[in-house]
Amino acid sequence: MPLVEIARFQDLVEGDLALAFLRAHGVKAEMAGRAHASIDPVMQRALGVRVMAPEDQRDEARDLLARARAGEFATDEGEDLPAREAPAHAVGGLMAFATWAAGGFSGTSLPRRMKPVHVAGFVLVAILAATWLLPLLAPR
Repeated sequence: MPLVEIARFQDLVEGDLALAFLRAHGVKAEMAGRAHASIDPVMQRALGVRVMAPEDQRDEARDLLARARAGEFATDEGEDLPAREAPAHAVGGLMAFATWAAGGFSGTSLPRRMKPVHVAGFVLVAILAATWLLPLLAPR
């Protein structure tokens, strides 16, 4: 059976969400244009990605997407994310500091391109990790 266009999206993520939503509701949907969208973001915006479905499911699929856009499937669970725990926040901060202290990596051949500032940064990060991060991660 031939596939027909159900919806067109300018973003691959939106297309994937619609595709997963339709499949969860029994529509045998496919996505056309995924290759050019994932290779070239400019083409993704220009041409978009198309969610396709069999012709006999066209009306059902379009109705499902219209109802989803209207908010019919929304829940009252809340959208707020829980607060991050201190160790998770500390790890992110340490990683950001490590990147700054190491001066970044210039190239893909790490041992050949390390400069003294990189070594000093790694040593500094190792000392900070041993004195600051490890007590935070230790079981209480």
